[in-house]
Amino acid sequence: MQSTSDKILTRIQRKGRGFSFSGKDFLDLAARSSVDKALSTLRESGSIRRVCRGVYDYPRFNEKLGGELSPDYDQVAQAIARRNGVRIEASGAWATNILGLSTQVPAKIIYLTNGTSRSYKVGNQTIEFQRVAPKEFLAKKRPATLVVQALSHLGKAHVDERVVQILRSRLTQKERQALLKDARFTTDWVYEAIKEIAHNGDSTDG
Repeated sequence: MQSTSDKILTRIQRKGRGFSFSGKDFLDLAARSSVDKALSTLRESGSIRRVCRGVYDYPRFNEKLGGELSPDYDQVAQAIARRNGVRIEASGAWATNILGLSTQVPAKIIYLTNGTSRSYKVGNQTIEFQRVAPKEFLAKKRPATLVVQALSHLGKAHVDERVVQILRSRLTQKERQALLKDARFTTDWVYEAIKEIAHNGDSTDG
């Protein structure tokens, strides 16, 4: 019979390198005390890494240098959100980074949330959750939430064919259709850009 540590490690490995998590992600496998003990064991063995209080990751490696890479900050934020039972959306400059529209990592990574405003220190980076009114969540779920935040941050004048092509290439056809549906209550110019992305540039507005 597999130990709790083995069960947890198997699940983590299936998620792949960069996956972040908290003990709450494994409460279906064992009691909280057993999960906490297992995570402590895995951390001591070097199988996982603690990235902030109560949150760990399955670290990525630089094959050439042989060292661990920085945590996937979006994965860390998602793990915190799951643990706290709140909704989050990557905001502004960080949304553009996640989508490949920018290579710059902002000094402060900001997420909008329906939970409590709070900052989390992850290595040399700060992840900040900023509480907003429900109406600020202009789309229902990813990828629509990311795209809407990124386009809004860039502004209408900077959403050109390059931006449309990058976003189109990052989304599957299924995701593009979901985007069109989930973002329909955004501002007019954002939705027009989303229609271009979703329709592959070969459809009319009709």
